[in-house]
Amino acid sequence: MAGNSNSGKKKSRWAAGITPYAEMGYYDADYEPKATDILCAFRLVPQAGVDPIEAAAAVAGESSTATWTVVWTDRLTPYEHYQAKCYRVDPVPGTDQYIAYIAYDIDLFEEGSIANLTSSIIGNVFGFKALKSLRLEDMRIPPHYAKTFQGPAHGIVMEREYLNKFGRPLLGATVKPKLGLSARNYGRVVYEALRGGLDFSKDDENINSQPFMRWRDRFLFCMEAVNRATATTGEIKGHYLNVTAGTMEEMYERADFAKELGSVIVMIDLTIGYTAIQSMAKWARRSGVILHLHRAGHGTYTRQKTHGVNFRVISKWMRLAGVDHIHAGTVVGKLEGDPNAIRGYYTTLRANKIEADLSQGLYFEQDWASLPAVMPVASGGIHAGQMHQLLHLLGEDVVLQFGGGTIGHPDGIAQGATANRVAVEAMIQARNEGRDILGEGPEILNKAARWSPELRKALDIWKDVTYDFESTDVPDVVGTVTVG
Repeated sequence: MAGNSNSGKKKSRWAAGITPYAEMGYYDADYEPKATDILCAFRLVPQAGVDPIEAAAAVAGESSTATWTVVWTDRLTPYEHYQAKCYRVDPVPGTDQYIAYIAYDIDLFEEGSIANLTSSIIGNVFGFKALKSLRLEDMRIPPHYAKTFQGPAHGIVMEREYLNKFGRPLLGATVKPKLGLSARNYGRVVYEALRGGLDFSKDDENINSQPFMRWRDRFLFCMEAVNRATATTGEIKGHYLNVTAGTMEEMYERADFAKELGSVIVMIDLTIGYTAIQSMAKWARRSGVILHLHRAGHGTYTRQKTHGVNFRVISKWMRLAGVDHIHAGTVVGKLEGDPNAIRGYYTTLRANKIEADLSQGLYFEQDWASLPAVMPVASGGIHAGQMHQLLHLLGEDVVLQFGGGTIGHPDGIAQGATANRVAVEAMIQARNEGRDILGEGPEILNKAARWSPELRKALDIWKDVTYDFESTDVPDVVGTVTVG
């Protein structure tokens, strides 16, 4: 990779100086990955003049045992055991990109630690000068390693049993405006949304404990609203109380207070870091409280095609870390989301055994060994008029969050919630009757709107709202998905 005066001749593995990574054993086309290996698929673009195999070997080397020059201390270890091995490099047709497949022995990683796993895999290689760009596209987590993690604090099955809600998507809404409301007015929004038919309301990622509304006041008024709505409707209701804070001590204080008030769910942001997420997951399982994760900040490194970390990898890390919910895209909303890629995210979060499927960006099979599933959350610019598309694309094990699509209803928040509840129940009934909900969706919604003025107004006001932009991140192998 660096300059070498003997570059024309292959030198001894132990000769002093600089030896290409591929010659040091970090590339082995004959290597057969073991069942216990952690496998990674990296998308890389080498600098001009850099051989792609050597670039891939460098990634394997620098994310395991190598440094820029030969070191004698390798002789003090069974070094071949600890070397990551690139065993395949495939060009991406029509581009300057390559997919490098790299295997890591399980002994390289501390048990049950996302921090150690990520420090190893993505810790240093993304700044390598010999690469124009690098992206971690997918990982295979072997069951042998997955079982060292707690996994989701509850999982989809237990969450539904906690809430006594079955057979349909759960409905939620983020309080709007997310910043600036007083605690009492914030609680009023929560009550109206929940009494109107939603299962959850939600803090957003950037509402913590600001001067206009301190966290304790918000928690008190929100839980008053939750309890009133539960009594009014006879249904279990919840509000995602965001316990994100500057220190773990403060987070535990907020979470303990939420539990003391009887909240069924608390929320954290991805920005708190992997160790804090795992700590909160352990708290959530111990406390019997559902844990919602907002993927705040993920787009800074997941969105671009050639550099960063694909969201399907974040999904795997968060399933290991132990969250019960994670925002995972909508396809039809205002946020980035290719239909095939998002199906891959949802499969990663919900399925137990997954086959490789390049049309969904899934490079490897994945056996979760009965690690509980994570409930995906769809939010961002969705409304009742898209209910048939959402159910068709995302299934029923999902939380559908309509923020503006609830609170922006012309007749009020409760009426917006009712519109969403009527829409989802009409669509579920039609599906259970064997109807083609994607093809007949608008007709089904319009029929339901005859006896629901709340739905009628929602359909009328948002019927033309779409976000039809080209996705920046799509799988290389494109399957056919009908959005409607």
